Amino acid sequence: MSHRYPDPYGTGERPDHEPAADGYAGGEHADTRYPEPHFDDARYEDDSYVDARPADAHTGGEHQEAAPAVQHFFGEEESAPSRRSRRPSREKQRRRRRRTIVMVVVLAVFAGAVFGLTVFLRDLLGMNEVEDYPGPGEGTVSFVVQPGDGPLVIGNNLASEDIVASSKKFVEVFQQESQGREIQPGTFEMRLQMSASGALGALLGDGGTAVHYAAIPRDQRQNETFDELVASTGIPLEEFTALAQDPQAFGLPEQAVSLEGYLFPGEYRFPVDMTAEEIITEMVQNAFNALEEAGVTDPAEQYRVLTKASIIQAEAGEADYATVAGAIENRLRADNTETNGLIQSDATVTYGLGRKSYNLTPEEKADTSNRWNTYANPGLPVGPIGSPSVEAIDAAANPADVPYFYWVTVNLDSGETKFSSTLAEHGRYVAEYQQWCSTQEAGRCD
Repeated sequence: MSHRYPDPYGTGERPDHEPAADGYAGGEHADTRYPEPHFDDARYEDDSYVDARPADAHTGGEHQEAAPAVQHFFGEEESAPSRRSRRPSREKQRRRRRRTIVMVVVLAVFAGAVFGLTVFLRDLLGMNEVEDYPGPGEGTVSFVVQPGDGPLVIGNNLASEDIVASSKKFVEVFQQESQGREIQPGTFEMRLQMSASGALGALLGDGGTAVHYAAIPRDQRQNETFDELVASTGIPLEEFTALAQDPQAFGLPEQAVSLEGYLFPGEYRFPVDMTAEEIITEMVQNAFNALEEAGVTDPAEQYRVLTKASIIQAEAGEADYATVAGAIENRLRADNTETNGLIQSDATVTYGLGRKSYNLTPEEKADTSNRWNTYANPGLPVGPIGSPSVEAIDAAANPADVPYFYWVTVNLDSGETKFSSTLAEHGRYVAEYQQWCSTQEAGRCD
């Protein structure tokens, strides 16, 4: 028997700490050690509960064990909750829902605060800033470098005036490209939203000299170059076009019909007091220097090489310059029976037509009055069709020895060019190009 419930009948089984006592008085059991339980608690108002009070322990001269009634009491309490205990459950559910809603709102506010803080920190740390502009920029602005200004100060000032996108990028480019040179104090003519490299190049001029910065791309035509010079220097267009009418005044050979091809591409920093004539002289001299570095010194040969280089520049990617130069040279050979001396360059025809495109009509290809039409007129055109780069000039002066007569760029995005020795093979590559064009947006191959 458990020591939890002592024997009221004097059987001797009792708690070890309690002395034995007779549990009988006046012929009835009266165990005063266990007071009668109270039933005024609300839990006991439910009819489902039985009377849990101890029954008369002595009926009919037999002893009745009280423990089962106690066990019944506890078992019923666990298995059958009262109606009063069930009624608060809906209120608990409402409170639980309210707590859930409050928690969701708190989490949403917290997430919003975290997001806002993240955006603020990204802006504060410059993580959302554009690192560099593609260049060459637009408009003009005077920029002053004060004595003692270092790369960091200059970079900060450039960025604050929106000449460069990032001071950090400018300093990085300065460390990579300055080659020990220092930016001297002075006033410099700059552009808005230049590349960091372009801005550095504009500043590495003579100290204290205000300059006009001009970036002349390769393969640019004379009229496009003049527009660039006008925008950079503010010199009227008429001054440049008038100078182009007398190319021999700048040392060009007699067959030159304009300054085309001799306006050498590159980045220039012209002093603000420089005239149009002085600017043209500098650019033409750079073209002569490039020809001489390629080993071409005879003026007539220089003109031929420069004309050929301008076609190469327009027709091919840099990786294919030498191969295209070799194919052109094969077409110019006296024993060429494949094309009979015709270069058949689309770029030359469209130059003579005053436009840029990939498509020509049969009538345009047959027009012999177009002096740049290499479909109708054998040999080189009457002059260059753009400003070739050093690489194109070198390829024209040193063509690759190849068996090809034909070439076609089959993918204008990648610049992939395929070469062939026969017209039949070339026709298959042209079809490949046309197939590629059929998958592009309208106007891509015009």
